[in-house]
Amino acid sequence: MEALRALYESLGLRDVQTLVQSGNVVFRSKQKNLAALTKKIETAIEREFGFYSDVILRSAAELRDTTRRNPFAKRAGMEPGKFLVWFLLSDPGEEIRKQVRAVKTEPEELRIDGREVYIYFPNGMARPKMKWAAIEKILAVRGTGRNWNTVTKLLEMAEKLEASC
Repeated sequence: MEALRALYESLGLRDVQTLVQSGNVVFRSKQKNLAALTKKIETAIEREFGFYSDVILRSAAELRDTTRRNPFAKRAGMEPGKFLVWFLLSDPGEEIRKQVRAVKTEPEELRIDGREVYIYFPNGMARPKMKWAAIEKILAVRGTGRNWNTVTKLLEMAEKLEASC
């Protein structure tokens, strides 16, 4: 993670922090064009480490919104380690969201909203019944998943950076 942190710093990003060995990076940037910043980071990762990796950026405000829109927030007994947010590279559109909502996922529960897919695995993530490959095919948009504990920790890190301005 030190090499990843150094790479982000070499791109002029400030106050770079990483979260364990997850590939998650929290930083400050004056760059307002997130598409250009994403491409810059992806190119640098490929050049430095020799492989391509999608970079999915979310601002602190977007992470706050993601947690605010948690469709399971009011449910008692939710285990955060069994709850995943799948962050999409882009918004797949309402027609695709309707198709995803029509997929039978029981016993897992799946909700899609904007660029996030919220999935609860009541029996754990190790052997889900849901056929994620079929959902990914419908989505046709790449993404990456983070469990709820990671999402809330990233938000906490981002808010601390915001507060220190």
